[in-house]
Amino acid sequence: MSTTLRISLAQVTSGTDPSENLKIIDTHAKAAKEAGSSIVVFPEAMMHCFGGPIRGVAEPVDGPWADAVRDTAKSIGITIVAGMFTPADEGRVANTLLVTGPGVEASYDKIHLFDAFGFAESDTVAPGTDPLTVDVDGVTVGFATCYDIRFPALFQKLGDLGAQLIVVPASWGSGPGKVEQWSLLARARALDSTAFVAACDQAEPADAQGTAPLGVGHSVVSSPTGEILGELDATPGLLTVDIETGLVDAVRQKLPVLANRRQF
Repeated sequence: MSTTLRISLAQVTSGTDPSENLKIIDTHAKAAKEAGSSIVVFPEAMMHCFGGPIRGVAEPVDGPWADAVRDTAKSIGITIVAGMFTPADEGRVANTLLVTGPGVEASYDKIHLFDAFGFAESDTVAPGTDPLTVDVDGVTVGFATCYDIRFPALFQKLGDLGAQLIVVPASWGSGPGKVEQWSLLARARALDSTAFVAACDQAEPADAQGTAPLGVGHSVVSSPTGEILGELDATPGLLTVDIETGLVDAVRQKLPVLANRRQF
């Protein structure tokens, strides 16, 4: 039986003030609810943007910042996915996705850290270890964060776990060819997992400087066959798309790449 899940991607720009970022979450969560969505996805680093100290803002998933997001999700009646930072070992933090809403409470720590293009995320961030799926209105949703999108095995594992939709909050680094890679990778991971992939990036900032990954925009939703169902440009916006799980079942029956693959 096919289930329809309406999802919104909030392509925004977070700043260095966690309380101001909460206001952004509240505004766009309300807009997503008005659009009829059951889930709204915000970018990675929504609590505090990259490019500045993050150790000092890290809080546990039961801390005040996360509780404020929970209150917003509860009052609006929508599931919110938002990137934050939580305390980890050796003075580092975890790059965490908070997933909270009606009947939903979970978190995912980014597994693959962005040690590339002159930026070393692992200097301040400890890697996660465990993939995550949750049920949102009868749809199995998997999670990945930014650089994770370059690693097919994670998406295949999420497919094995039954994910019909995989959301990917990001703060994608800019550079030559990076926008094209972002869109290509979202479509490729949808093909790898035979699932919908909804990749939500930070909007491109007006005054980007340094090597910190801040965002290029171009949030995108891909079908299990790699078809682009919706895409934004570099500027802030809200992308709303309906996910039809019957397509996942049909594709996995006709093209069972998860069942056919071999381990090497």
